[in-house]
Amino acid sequence: MIKYTLKRLLLGFITLFVLATVTFFLMKAIPGSPFGAEISQLPAATVEKLYAKYNLDKSIPEQYVIYLKNVIRGDFGESLLRKGTDVTTIIAKAAPVTMKLGAVAFVFSMLVGITLGIVAALTKHRWISNAVMVLATVGVSVPSFLFALMLMIVFGVQLQILPIIGLKGPLNYIMPTVALSLYPISMVSRLVRSSMSEAVKQDYMVLARSKGTAPFWVIVKHGLKNCLIPVVTYAGPLVAYLMTGSFVIESLFSIPGLGGEFVTSVTNRDYTLIMALTIFFGALIIIANILTDLLSALIDPRIKLEKGKTAA
Repeated sequence: MIKYTLKRLLLGFITLFVLATVTFFLMKAIPGSPFGAEISQLPAATVEKLYAKYNLDKSIPEQYVIYLKNVIRGDFGESLLRKGTDVTTIIAKAAPVTMKLGAVAFVFSMLVGITLGIVAALTKHRWISNAVMVLATVGVSVPSFLFALMLMIVFGVQLQILPIIGLKGPLNYIMPTVALSLYPISMVSRLVRSSMSEAVKQDYMVLARSKGTAPFWVIVKHGLKNCLIPVVTYAGPLVAYLMTGSFVIESLFSIPGLGGEFVTSVTNRDYTLIMALTIFFGALIIIANILTDLLSALIDPRIKLEKGKTAA
């Protein structure tokens, strides 16, 4: 497992390097100045000093090499939009907000998705199972931002029972969490329903029931453990979805997280902040996927991690 982890970490570093490289050159290909149109009103000497400060007076390959050297030393540079502010400071301030919202949405998605999947698989009432599947289909089909707008109109504007702006209190988390969780709940409930439907037919489940074990403990100790394997596998991409999907949600609810910072940085061509956020999100997704593979192996010993792949 240690060998596998080291290989995945090495592959992750390579992936992160490629991601940063592609992002860097794509940003340089975008026309326009990161300092906006007002730079044309500044004296030529001031413009030269400004470009020299951020190494923008050098060729693009030289800028790339300088940037990589600085990143290796842990220096991601200053924000071009907020003079004198390091991008690491901006990320350190906004990241906890996004991570907290993502963590709440992750837990909510797992709890509701697993519960609905188990109910859909074990219920004797076909209409309940069909209702869960309809909900899953709607959740996959409806964009999160459209669902968020509907929640805002109904509960924030018409009923006025939930706050729309910010994350000042527990009530502020309800609508953003539900909007972010709609798609994950649909996916998790489908995975659990399919896995549980197969699990209840297995010999070990029949044996557990024949021994007089309570149905609840049969599901928890035997069925749920095997149903969690596909759910855990999905957890890595789910983290990525919750982090990137929050961009629009944070903008809609005026949440001061990384989503808003990313949108603002792209709009204002804040190159250093864009690069730092890209590397941050890339590293987060890579680590989440590695942890997912390792956790899958711990839950089910039959899973062997060999040659950089998970094989059953």
